[in-house]
Amino acid sequence: MSDDRMRGDKLLCEVFKSPRKEEMYLYVDKREGLARVPAALLARFGQPVSAMTLILSAEKRLGRARAADVMAAIRDKGFYLQLPPAKEEYLLDLYRTPTEARY
Repeated sequence: MSDDRMRGDKLLCEVFKSPRKEEMYLYVDKREGLARVPAALLARFGQPVSAMTLILSAEKRLGRARAADVMAAIRDKGFYLQLPPAKEEYLLDLYRTPTEARY
């Protein structure tokens, strides 16, 4: 993108949450909105719900991603998709095997 603000060390970012999948978030440039997000992704994501707006910088601490990686993805692709954390293996076992009564 030719805009000098996109090459700087800060980025005004809007974060959307998915109404379909808990803990799934979509980060985009606030000025562009959802314009560069592929229609197929939006169809799977569901109607985006604005969660927050924040200023990203490479030093910013995020919960599950490096801010520099998020900024790079937004600059390159127009968005960053944060998927829900993987379930712990022991939690998945609860769904795979029936519980046995122990005496």
